[in-house]
Amino acid sequence: MAPKTPTFNARVYDIVRLIPRGKVLSYGKIARLTGNPRASRAVGYAVASPYAPKLPYHRVVYKDGSLSPAFIVKGQNRQYALLKQENISFTKDRRVQMKKHEWRADGVSLKLFNKYGL
Repeated sequence: MAPKTPTFNARVYDIVRLIPRGKVLSYGKIARLTGNPRASRAVGYAVASPYAPKLPYHRVVYKDGSLSPAFIVKGQNRQYALLKQENISFTKDRRVQMKKHEWRADGVSLKLFNKYGL
């Protein structure tokens, strides 16, 4: 019997779970890794869901390194503080220095393939 195909949200959570300390991923990159390159907004909904498991969502940012104004209800200041604790560096306008901290996510698609047989 083939493995059950995971929901979009489950794939998002699997990816977020893998983001290492001191690194970030953009909503769009996560969408591409799920196989839905145009679903970056849906990634935002998935991580903001009240049913989302406890994961390092503070490591998910916009592609330009800016922070989420809502950041799961607690706002940008909370996200900024959590990222600073992980030694993430920022520009003067409080954007993550993406060239330095964006996770390449090598092998993530392969891990999802192996887990789900996608």
